[in-house]
Amino acid sequence: MGAMRLTRVTTAELDRLEFHAVRSGEHSRIAAQLLDLANRVDAGSEVTRAELFVRAGEQWEIAQEFERACAAYQRAMDDGGPTVVDAHALSAGALLQLDERELAYEHLKRLEGADRSGLSTFIHVAEALYAHDDLEGAERWATLGAREAEGRKSSAYAQDLFLELLRIRFRIRTDLGLPEDDLDLRLDQE
Repeated sequence: MGAMRLTRVTTAELDRLEFHAVRSGEHSRIAAQLLDLANRVDAGSEVTRAELFVRAGEQWEIAQEFERACAAYQRAMDDGGPTVVDAHALSAGALLQLDERELAYEHLKRLEGADRSGLSTFIHVAEALYAHDDLEGAERWATLGAREAEGRKSSAYAQDLFLELLRIRFRIRTDLGLPEDDLDLRLDQE
């Protein structure tokens, strides 16, 4: 039996695969392909093994295969490599889809105690909780993310994410009937 050939994956290649999934609707097939790439990716690859596991999980979620998505997110967590959105947050969202609330909240609790991921993670958690009628939890996560990012010097991309998080937070707070606060007022200033 020959040695497995290692490969490198670029962001452009990943984008092409995901664009094909959107165009073709072949999310399960692309998820399997991403998983295969994750198993063969070289340590020097532009896209990390953990990120490939996460992207496979996201494709399985789109295909409504939440158990497979959870398994891919678990592989990303086990790998421990960097990802754009923390795998614990993604796993929590998929578990909520499976009505596994207790397990989902365990992942969120682990995420709270860890070094914070970027704004994309806070956005994902806030949206997932909002979609599953936990408005208080969604507002808390959106506020945590906004407070962490507030006042930091950041790139234009990070600033766009910050504004997206503020908009989500404002929508949640409106649904909760909460009055405007200093973070809500930041939207008017931007």
